[in-house]
Order: sequence, then C-alpha cells, then structure tokens
Amino acid sequence: MVTVLVALTSAGFVLYALVRTLGLERGFPLVPLLAYAPLVLFAAPVALLGAALLRRWWSAAAIALAGVLLATAILPRAFESGPVTPEGPPLRLFTLNVHFGHVDPDIVVDLVREHEVELLALQEVTPEMVTGLGEAGLDELLPYAVDHSAPAAAGGLVHSVYPLDDLGDVGHDIGSLAMPRVGLTVPDAAGPVEVVSVHPMPPRRPSTMAAWRDGLRGLPEATDDTVHILAGDFNTTLDHAEMRDVLESGYIDAAAHLGQGLTGTWPVGDPLPKVAIDHVLVDERVGVVELEFLDVPGTPHRALMTHLTLPGGRA
Repeated sequence: MVTVLVALTSAGFVLYALVRTLGLERGFPLVPLLAYAPLVLFAAPVALLGAALLRRWWSAAAIALAGVLLATAILPRAFESGPVTPEGPPLRLFTLNVHFGHVDPDIVVDLVREHEVELLALQEVTPEMVTGLGEAGLDELLPYAVDHSAPAAAGGLVHSVYPLDDLGDVGHDIGSLAMPRVGLTVPDAAGPVEVVSVHPMPPRRPSTMAAWRDGLRGLPEATDDTVHILAGDFNTTLDHAEMRDVLESGYIDAAAHLGQGLTGTWPVGDPLPKVAIDHVLVDERVGVVELEFLDVPGTPHRALMTHLTLPGGRA
C-alpha cells in the first residue's frame, strides 16, 4: 500500500511537470491547475524527502526529475536579468483590476497622485466608477482617456497624461471582456507607442476556456515600428503555454525581468495560495527600471506600479 501511494504521488509530479514543460494543458481543469506550478515546485522537495525516507528509490528519482523540470522553467524568474536601459523618456505606469468597480475612486486617484502616474490601465471598470474617478479629480491629473467601461467585470479604462487614440478593443472583437487598445503620444519617444489594458476571460469553468484562449491570442505581437506595452489582469501565469506564446512574440515580463516573477498578485486577503496573474509586458526595447506591488482595499488583486524607459530618438 505504501509503495503504491508513493508511486502514485511520484507519477502525479512527473505528469504535472511534463504538462508544464511541453505546454500540454488543454481545457478545464488543467489550465487553472497550471497556475500553481510554483507551489508544486516547492512541494517537490518534501515529497522527495518522504520517498527517500521510505526507501522508494525509483519514486524518489521520478520526483527529483519532475522537480528539475519545474525548477528549470520557474526559478529563472526569481533572478534579475541583465538591464535594458534605453536612452529615452520615462513612463510611470500603474495597472489594477478594481474588482467590479468596488475600489474607492478616491484611493485610485490618491495613488495616481502619490506615485506621479503618467499612464493608468484599469480593469473591471463600471460607468459608476468612471463618474467617481472624475469627481475625485482623475481628469485633472490624467486628462486623456479611453473609456470602455461596462457593468460588472466587463469594462476597461486607460487614462494618460499624454494624448491617446482609441485603436479598438481586443476583448470586444471576440465578444468578451473589454481590453481597450490605445495609441500613446509620448514626446521624445523613438516612435509610436501602443498600450492594451489586458483582461481576458478567467479560465474558471469549461464554458470560458475558448474566450480565455482567444483573448490572449488576440493581443498584438511586438513589432519593430511600434513600442508595445500590455498591462493588466491576464488571468494567466508564466507557466501557461498561451502566455509563453505571447512572450515569445517579443515581450518581456517586467516582474520576471526584475527577479520578482514569483510574487503572487491574486487573491489578496484569501487563504488560497497567491498566483501571479497580473502583469506588465513590454517589448524588448523598453527598459524596466522598477516594479512595486501594492495592496489596494476593495480588490483581491495587487496593483503594479512600474517605472519604464521608452526608446528615444524622435524629435
């Protein structure tokens, strides 16, 4: 009985590691389970020790192999990468899922003012919250806006100190949650800048899997002629194959670049283990100077306050 239980445990670790390594997660519940890959990695040494103490050596070897596969994929995001420091204008970006518009607008505006935010990307913004943000003074701090607010969790919003152009909505194009795409005019930047406030459908049930996948696949690829920034609640971790495909199109995850990629962003205030589903992705020409995670009352998501440097050169 002990041998069977240990063998089944080792098989579970190996199967999980292979699914993560080969990108085999498909549908529910494999996709949400892959969000907890760091937790499985940290559990592997405990399972390995247990198998070794019980002298089940083949099982111990299998768990060790699974641990190596997971560690190779996950641990690099806990170490800072080489700096990318282009000579160009700075950009202070703040992104937050405001959870059905439940965050107090005054808190958002106070954070914008305190951190001298120049670009604000919000998710789950309701029309009522837009009104509250205006009354709290957001329009005075960040006068340019692209408002795709909607009831419940369906809305999105981008505010900026720089002029914005509404370039459409990735989420609306597929009949899903709002993901406004904007053009940003930044003085002295090397070229045009595009930003998406990201919020694909969460993969929490079988019926939402297609919308989750299509939302991620609808994000623009990084291109040479335009600087791209993707910020928001991706409902996805770096352990999902769909997210890795987004990164491979030419993006850097700001948190992983700074060695903070294992910091969980959801659910704050809940006994469940936290997973990193809120991200700022920038194309490879953008410098990531600093990233701060902030707990904000009224939402289970952490905010990301990011200091970026855009490539410069345009007169």
